[in-house]
This record gives sequence, structure tokens and C-alpha cells, in this order.
Amino acid sequence: MNPAEGAGSLSAAVQAGLEGTGLASLSAGVRRLMDAYRSGEVPAAPVLTSAREVAAYAAYRMPATAAATGAAFAQMRRGLPGWTPATVLDFGAGTGGASWAVADQLPDAAGLTLLEQSGEAIRLGQAILAESTSGALRGAAWRRWRLELSDAAERAAVQDSADLAVAAYVLGELTERQQDRLTELVTGAAPAVLLLEPGTPAGHRRILAARARLLAAGYDVVAPCPHQLGCPLEVPGDWCHFAARLQRSATHRRVKGADLPYEDEKFSYVAAARPGVGSPDCPAGRVVRRPGQRKNLVTLDLCDRDGRATKLAVGKSKGEAYRRARKTSWGDRWDDAATG
Repeated sequence: MNPAEGAGSLSAAVQAGLEGTGLASLSAGVRRLMDAYRSGEVPAAPVLTSAREVAAYAAYRMPATAAATGAAFAQMRRGLPGWTPATVLDFGAGTGGASWAVADQLPDAAGLTLLEQSGEAIRLGQAILAESTSGALRGAAWRRWRLELSDAAERAAVQDSADLAVAAYVLGELTERQQDRLTELVTGAAPAVLLLEPGTPAGHRRILAARARLLAAGYDVVAPCPHQLGCPLEVPGDWCHFAARLQRSATHRRVKGADLPYEDEKFSYVAAARPGVGSPDCPAGRVVRRPGQRKNLVTLDLCDRDGRATKLAVGKSKGEAYRRARKTSWGDRWDDAATG
């Protein structure tokens, strides 16, 4: 059996939640969602309304959302040594993929609150999270929630209500005005924030806009940027994104019509915190491309702490630095100590 499908895994939990849902129905729903997401357009109506759409979303997008969030959250925690959030607020939670990933790294989390507008998504999400071995996930609180631009009570309801606020793949479903409103809510909800979007030029632009608003609100960027300056990849034809590899379950492969046992989820993200949260540890740089390797040489594309995009060649003669470079992956930190 694929280890990713074992008891207690997300794949097993999704499979249990989808029990009784026909493969043909799932496949048709997945094709519609794939077309909608790949269009890059803001949907005119909520994406998750019917039970069929929600089931397709859980089979198609929930594992990828969890993989990307887990990868970004791990880098966020590396940038804030000693910081362990106890309470988490998940905006636009869908069926709970982002919360699943965060809880996986916080076994002692005291409370998770998932905000979602779709009643069908909440119903299925509750069933999936109930299959987890995590007490925080099984006991998570779900709330019906919809972003309304004019609702002052909405901000008061979430103000300073958690240690960490997350919004994964939500901004792309909103107008620019709504994106501003959501970022405002998120910054008021917690002293630490994690936002993710698809790893596309448009997704990166949305993350950059949110990053600017976080900086203006007094937050410090923790990851992926090793600086608080402008993005050196904000140039035509380039963008900052990363990849999280996930193993596909048998159901995942069938509904997508895929042959490979894995996929790489591309994502852009920003993690930020108010001053005083943890002890920020800024690396010398972040690896922003898949490292190039050839005999006795590793080439790293870096975003460095001076706000520049640089290329570093690490030869075998560098000894320990070379050994570290060979083990370095896309999205990893590159620390001063690694230069040998």
C-alpha cells in the first residue's frame, strides 16, 4: 500500500469521507473544477455549492492544498524558532486541507477554527477531519462564514482570536476589493499570518499585494523572503513560486486521469508576523529555483537578504558547503554557515 494512503493519513480520511460517491460523478466534477481553476478568472459565483462539487474538490484539491500549506508552514516555523502557535483560524477553509497540514505539525494545538461559506464543504470537511488521529482536528470548530465588505461585526468577531491566521487559495476567488478586505481581516485576527496562492504569475501578484499590505500593517515577512524589501522577481516573465511533491492516492489518480503516482503542487506564499512573535531568524538567502547539478558543481538561484536575485556556484572544492548544496532543495533556506 502507498504509505500516503495508510490509516490516519489524509488520503485515507478523504476516501472515508467520499464513501458512496461514484467515480464517474467525481471525475466529471474534477474536470469542471480543473477548467475553472485553470481559467485564472474570478468566479462569478461560489465554487463549492453542491455536494458533487464539494466531493470533487476534496478528491482533487484537498491533498494539494495540504501539501503546499505544510511546506510553507514548515518554512515559517524555521523562520520563527521557538514559536508554536496554540490556536489557528483558517479563512475559507474548504474541506479543511490547510488546517490538516498545520495540525500535522502542531500535535498539541489547543484549538482550530475553520471558517467556510459552503454548508456542503463543512459537512464533508467534518467527516474527513473526524477520521484524523489528531485531537485538534477531530475537535475543530467549524463556522459558516462569508466575506462581506460592509459587515463591521465580522471584523470584531475574529479580532485577535488566534495565534495564527491562514488563508490558502482564497484570494484568487475574490475581487481586488475583496482581497484587500480579507487581508485586513487576517491581519487583525492573529499576530502571525500565512497566505498561499497558486504558483502562477497571477498568484504571485496577489501574494505581493498582500505582502505589501502586511508590511504596511507593521508585520515582518518571515518567509519565503529573507528581507523586507521589494521582490527581485517582480519582473516581466518571472515570478516567485515553489513546489510541494505529494503522493497521489489511487482515487486521486483515477479522478484526474493521471498515470504518475505523484504530482508537484506549485504555490506562492507569504508568512509574516508582528514584532515580538518568536525570535525571527533571517537566512542569507532562499533558493528560488530547482538547484542545478552537474559533476562537482551545484548552482543555486537565490533571493538574498539584500533584496537581490543572485546565482551561486558551489564547487566540490568548497567541501562542507558543497555537501550542503547537494542536499539543498527548491524553497530551502541558504544560511551564512552554508557558504563554508
